[in-house]
Amino acid sequence: MAAIDYEAEYNVRARVPEHPEIFARWSRDAEDYRAEMLKRGRAELGLSYGDTPRQIVDLFLPEAGNAAPLALFIHGGYWRALDPSSFSHMARGLNGRGVAVAVAGFDLCPVVSIAEIIEQMRRACAFLWQRFGRRVLVYGHSAGGHLAATLVATDWQSRYPRAPADLVPAGYAISGLFDLTPLLGVRLNQDLRLDAEEARRISPLFWPVAPGRILDAVVGALETSEFKRQSRTVAQVWRQGQAETRYEEIAGMNHFTVIGALADPASAMVGRLAELAQRAIR
Repeated sequence: MAAIDYEAEYNVRARVPEHPEIFARWSRDAEDYRAEMLKRGRAELGLSYGDTPRQIVDLFLPEAGNAAPLALFIHGGYWRALDPSSFSHMARGLNGRGVAVAVAGFDLCPVVSIAEIIEQMRRACAFLWQRFGRRVLVYGHSAGGHLAATLVATDWQSRYPRAPADLVPAGYAISGLFDLTPLLGVRLNQDLRLDAEEARRISPLFWPVAPGRILDAVVGALETSEFKRQSRTVAQVWRQGQAETRYEEIAGMNHFTVIGALADPASAMVGRLAELAQRAIR
């Protein structure tokens, strides 16, 4: 069997040469959605959950306002790039289905470690619990898919005793990474600074997960074999631990186009997210 070329498998920008145009479109659509929601009085931007400027959430409320189910979106960028301001429109689909959405920011590698980013996302969830008093559906893309899975598997009461044990009962990970050990030998590890022990420690594939937690692992059908393996494997392994899991390949979609459906309230992806958000508020 030929050795896996991890550099090629995980270099998603090289595989999608039109990514600069996609990123520019995200920024335009996100800016338009912020303006629309601010005009309607249904956006709160730059809410601080931590002690650095990037530790903020932008909150987008549906017609139901604060009484709505609650979701948190986490962007990708390999934990070292991008900004929540390019992803505001990822709230549009769920807002249209009556779900409030917080779009999270976080500090980036190499300024902080991935382990610290995980802790920041936990603080963001605790902040939302304190603000709304309800459980959170978490959905994320790429590195954000990794972070979504870590939140589903978190032992919440050991960190925040006043929060419910299942503060994040469900996650929806799009093109996520759940086993970080293949990244040890690729160039981006210059910023991630992982060694073998740390890569395994922060890989949710190897974490215990409480029975009944939910994780959908979704990937574009045009993505690399490694991205498909990552999602397929976490669904299989967590199901053995009595989590409720689901694996899906989205036809015709690559690593970046796969999240386009999040902006469409009528899409099947948003329909599934709305279902999970309702289950989270039981």
